[in-house]
Amino acid sequence: MDYPVPGVIFKDVTPIAANSVAFTSVLDTIANHFAHDGVTHIVGIEARGFIFGAALAARMGLGFIPIRKSGKLPRQTHRVEYALEYGTDAIEIHTDALKPGDVVLVIDDVLATGGTACAALDLISQCGAKALSLVVLLKLDFLGGQETVQLKFPQVEIFTLFPNL
Repeated sequence: MDYPVPGVIFKDVTPIAANSVAFTSVLDTIANHFAHDGVTHIVGIEARGFIFGAALAARMGLGFIPIRKSGKLPRQTHRVEYALEYGTDAIEIHTDALKPGDVVLVIDDVLATGGTACAALDLISQCGAKALSLVVLLKLDFLGGQETVQLKFPQVEIFTLFPNL
């Protein structure tokens, strides 16, 4: 609790990646769930989405696309600003990272208010690609993120490994 600022509840998923059995199980569960859905790319949201997303992309034989905080990508980008529980931020994706016809899984660690997730889904739409699912390890239901995402992106499945924490 109280990280990164007072009043914010932080859930640390890095112990999952530190345990090879748990990490493998998480990757296998996601890969098996989406094995026959025509996914072309995995999109990971900075930073913990990189850990799980890159490994998942390798496991599924797919490309990995990073969504990064503003100013971190070297080429031309699409950019979306969004609200956090404790302020505002912006994320970006390379304009040429995805194209129409691409089908992606977006992966992040925690779904809280839905601000970051909606911004990421906006970026994917700007590229012309289709987001099939938002994959998260945890949902903090009391913050309403699932409702926020489903209201704005009703066609996107929310797949949670450890729901209702």
